[in-house]
Parts: sequence; C-alpha cells; structure tokens
Amino acid sequence: MPLEVIAIFDIGKTNKKFFLFDKTLQEVKQEYINIPPIEDEDGDPCEDLPTLTAWVRKKINEVCASSAYHLIGLNFSTYGASFVNVGDNGEPATPLYNYLKDFPADLQEAFFASYPEETNNQETASPTLGMLNSGLQLYWLKKRKPELFARVHRSLHLPQYMSFIFTGKYVSEPTSIGCHTRLWDFARQDYHAWVKNEGIDKILAEIVPTTHIIPTKICGHIVNVGVGIHDSSSALAAYLVKNDEPFILISTGTWSITLNPFTEEILSLSDLQNDCLNYLTIHGKSVKASRFFLGHEFDHQIKRLNQLFNKPDKYYKTVAPDETILEQIKEGRIKNSFYPDTILRSPFITALFPENEWKPETYGSFEEAYHQLVWGLTRIQVDSFLLAKGNSNVKKVYIDGGFVHNEVFINLLRHFLSDYSLEFSDVPLGSAYGAALMLNVE
Repeated sequence: MPLEVIAIFDIGKTNKKFFLFDKTLQEVKQEYINIPPIEDEDGDPCEDLPTLTAWVRKKINEVCASSAYHLIGLNFSTYGASFVNVGDNGEPATPLYNYLKDFPADLQEAFFASYPEETNNQETASPTLGMLNSGLQLYWLKKRKPELFARVHRSLHLPQYMSFIFTGKYVSEPTSIGCHTRLWDFARQDYHAWVKNEGIDKILAEIVPTTHIIPTKICGHIVNVGVGIHDSSSALAAYLVKNDEPFILISTGTWSITLNPFTEEILSLSDLQNDCLNYLTIHGKSVKASRFFLGHEFDHQIKRLNQLFNKPDKYYKTVAPDETILEQIKEGRIKNSFYPDTILRSPFITALFPENEWKPETYGSFEEAYHQLVWGLTRIQVDSFLLAKGNSNVKKVYIDGGFVHNEVFINLLRHFLSDYSLEFSDVPLGSAYGAALMLNVE
C-alpha cells in the first residue's frame, strides 16, 4: 500500500529543498540542491528559473512514478521580494531579477518626487530598500524596460509562480504581498495608491487566503495544491498554530528576521531607519519585523578570515567555543571589536560599533578573530530583536534556522538575552512545515 504524502518545496536563495511528509506531517524524505545563478540581460546575477522549474517538475514526476508514494498535497515556501513576470502564453517574459540588483538612484529620486519617501515608507511599512521593495521592481521594469513590461500579463510572487506551474491559476496571497514589497497600504488594507496610479495593479493577480487550495490533476488524480507562502511567514505560521502564549520568532539564515506578531505598535520613523518593517500573517494581521544580513555577513567575513589565517573554507566548523575567550567577552575584560561590511549602516549599527572598521588581522589566531566576529553578529542580533520586541511584554523566544548550530552564537545569545526564555529548534522544517500546515490535511 503506497504511503500518502505531501510534497513541499522550500526554495531559498542558496539551497533549494524538497520534502515529503506523511499525513501526520512527519518527515518522510528530504533532498537539497544548489542551483548556481545565471545572468539577466544586464549581466547581473539572477535565479536560474528554467533550471529551478525543471527540478521542481522532475521531483514531482519521481513521486508520481514511485510505487512507494501516493501524492495527496503539494505546496511551496520560497524567499520573498521576487516576481516572476508571466506573459500571456504562461511563460516567463523576463528573468527572475535578483533583489540585490542595484536600483537606479535617479529612478528612486523620481519615484519619491511623486510619492514622498517618509510618507510612503510609513504607509507601506517598509524602509527604502531598492529592489528589495519588490513593487519597485515592477516600477523599474515599466519605466526602464517598457518593451518588456508590455509583454507582462501577470506578475506573480515567487511562491505563487511555483504553484502556477502546476495549477495554471494566477493568484496572490497576504504573506507575499506583505513582505517589504512597498505595494500594500497597511492602514487601508489595500494596494497603495501609487500602485494604482502607475497601473501596476492591472498585472497583479487576484488575492486569495494563504490557506486557499486549488485541486489539480497530478499523477493522474486530484491533488490539493496550495498557493505558496513567503518563507519567513511560513516559519512563523508553524509557531502560531502550535502556540497559545505570545512569542517572538528569530529565524536565522542568509537573513536573520525577527518576527513579533504580538504587538499593535505602528512603525516609527526610527524603526524604519533601522530596517524594521511590517509583514502580514496568513490571516492578514500585521507583524512587526526587524532583519539584517546575518548569514551573508558571516560568509563574507569567514572568507576574509580564511585568507588572513590561511585556513580552508570549512575550517570555522571545527572551532569549538573557547570558554576563556567567552568569559572575557561576557565580563568585558577584553576590548571587543567588529564592524560589518555588507549590512545596512543603520543608526543602531553605527551606535553599536562607533569605530567604523574592523581589523581581524590584529588577532593572534583564527579562533580569536572568529569569536569576535560571532560576538559582533550576536550584538546585532540582540539589538535587532529588541527593535522587533518594541514595547511588548513577550518573554518567550523561538530561534530557528542555520545559526542554531553555531555554538558560539547560541552561547552568547543566551548571555545577552538571559531575561528571556529561549527555545532553539532545528532549521530545515520550519518553513516547509508551515507550508504543509497551510494545506490543512486531515
């Protein structure tokens, strides 16, 4: 008798993950793949969408062909701030542009001349982030590449494009709309006026609940296909379902995103300047969030340390917490030093690290420099957490993602957040499990 399974694709910027769960949402199978980027028409790196699409289809075909499994559900969790622009033939009409692509300064000035920055930031609950404000990707496409924009029939957030591959249905949902897109007016609970003024709303899809299911014929029978979900919001959804008490979630990875669904605070200008923003839950409720480029900065600095101390790429994984160094750090008996290279120079970053530079070559060993690196990232994490916490009285904190395996990071986080109840959970299932929950399989 074949096992009834739910297939979940968890598409990150770095790793693409495939999971099978049984009906009780116990993991049955997992697989990881890394797909190198390709270049868009400007020569900038971007997602290899054809290869990603082919891999997703291949994995489902393998499940269909297996006598061991009977597919009953399919859903998708992916990174946000990314649109797939689909032509009227159902095929991508443009590359999947990278959210790290530079946004032209003159175009940003033109946008804010029409839609003043301070007001627009507060109304859309998003800092000025260039292409990371994915709504501005569509504005850029319209203004700078009108011939490509004219070919776009629908612009789908990446999770909904993954669903579209199988269902052929154009939809959008709250978690993707609310992920610092600059599209949503949080007070009015509708697309912002600028979106309608520019005609962008005409290429956006119908909004459906995140729990919406599209029964679709796959493997020769009807499968419940979800509409996809933004990965950080998916991780949050899993905790919201299983918790009655208020909590804050720190989801670590390439980005560290701290999510507080238990506050009614309106974002201040100071919050926005410090990279705070609002997300939307699966129910369309505001979530106060703060974020920083944790994993990206870590990888950047590890490469720097490897070169300075002549170490192989993965050497840092052999570094155990040094209790002597950690005690010196905690007690302030050594001069701690760090400054990030790839993280936004927000006011709280410059306040944390007033010296404005870091010289790891001054340390006697890789190990000493490594502990200082992690100290610096932990200090950023703590302040980022406090920004999301705001005035709320939440004491329960969940931490998941790749950095729960970094013992130095965890040791220092426990020290700096000693007044809170911290609970760590292993990374891969957070977003995937949340996406599976959206199918509401009985």
